[in-house]
Amino acid sequence: MKKQIIGTIIFVIVLINCLGSELSAQNSIDKKALKISDGSLFQAKQLFPEFSWKTTPMYYMFGDTNNLLTPEEVEFIAQRTDFLTIEKSHGLKPLGAAELGAKHEISAFKKVKPDIKALYYYNSAWAWPFTSYNKNFTSKKIDSDPLLKSYLVSNPETGELYTRGKTYGFDVLNPEFRKWWVETVTKGVKTSQSDGVFIDQMHGFFWLRENKIAVQKAMGLMMADLKKELGPDKIVIGNNAANKIAQYVFPSVDAIMFEHHKEKLLSKESLLEDWTHMLRIAQAGKMSIFRIGLEADPFIKEKPSHRETEKLTQLSKERLEYYHACYLIGAQPYAYFQYGWGWRLSTGSLVDYPEFQKPLGQPKGAYKRLTSDGWEFTREFEHASVWVDTEKGKSKIVWK
Repeated sequence: MKKQIIGTIIFVIVLINCLGSELSAQNSIDKKALKISDGSLFQAKQLFPEFSWKTTPMYYMFGDTNNLLTPEEVEFIAQRTDFLTIEKSHGLKPLGAAELGAKHEISAFKKVKPDIKALYYYNSAWAWPFTSYNKNFTSKKIDSDPLLKSYLVSNPETGELYTRGKTYGFDVLNPEFRKWWVETVTKGVKTSQSDGVFIDQMHGFFWLRENKIAVQKAMGLMMADLKKELGPDKIVIGNNAANKIAQYVFPSVDAIMFEHHKEKLLSKESLLEDWTHMLRIAQAGKMSIFRIGLEADPFIKEKPSHRETEKLTQLSKERLEYYHACYLIGAQPYAYFQYGWGWRLSTGSLVDYPEFQKPLGQPKGAYKRLTSDGWEFTREFEHASVWVDTEKGKSKIVWK
């Protein structure tokens, strides 16, 4: 009898533990399940950063060629985001190579916020000579390294290496280059001890090629190989990978940035297209980053120069509500906002914008277009009502 009682007790204990584990797992799943604006659920991957509608979800990306971050700067940024990338030339002068600059800052952020997702940067088109891997991609050194030179694309009209200023372009149609590139990016991610990589430029210099589809497919193959080599626990961001030229890249990336680096990309038509893409990206279980560069604002007639930091800071505060509203109209689960007027540390990453810290809450549904052919849109959040007119560049966010 005692054995039966003891056996029953053990069985009950085991059952309770099993149920507890199942409920815990279910709660974990529920925490990751967020509604997309079409009513379906977004299931986040384990490798994704933390996401919450509590305040505006922010992404940061910055670089400083000459300096490393101070502890105060690390703290400032860490308080405002769980997701960031160290830009292409950061820490070059103090440490000698950009991958070492990324390693230094990623380590600093992890000490302050262990769960933060911090990424390394690499370019798929331009051979920026900022890393130790790219140091020979300069006019003085390239002829001494025939193998690296063979990885570069030429201008079909002149036969000369294709350049932008002094920067060479990669030849994505060269399979040996693609192999080297994947190995090099993987090495940079490992050296920097990052959570993944931001890959810039998805075009593959298609305008230099007769067979543009071949270029698109080659880019797709290269990005697929990179994702496979990095493994399932590393994030890969593709800049502007929602564009048609990146159609073969899209399946292999975990996140897509909308860079908005030109005025036409902030037109009313382009913004509407962005919101459609943001929905498509969420439906595919991927993250998006809605990056606004104030330098491309079509409603600013006379833009200050990049050296006029005080004017740009003030202007960014004056235009913040409009671009904040543009992001909120199309925002989906795991859609992040980045704001500033460039890619340097000094172009917005250290500016305090209190509006981004205001309680936001979950969206109550999709955005509404006030008329079928008009350019006024509204959307409701738990703690904010958003209105924007993308034809006139005006907006209003009422915080509740």
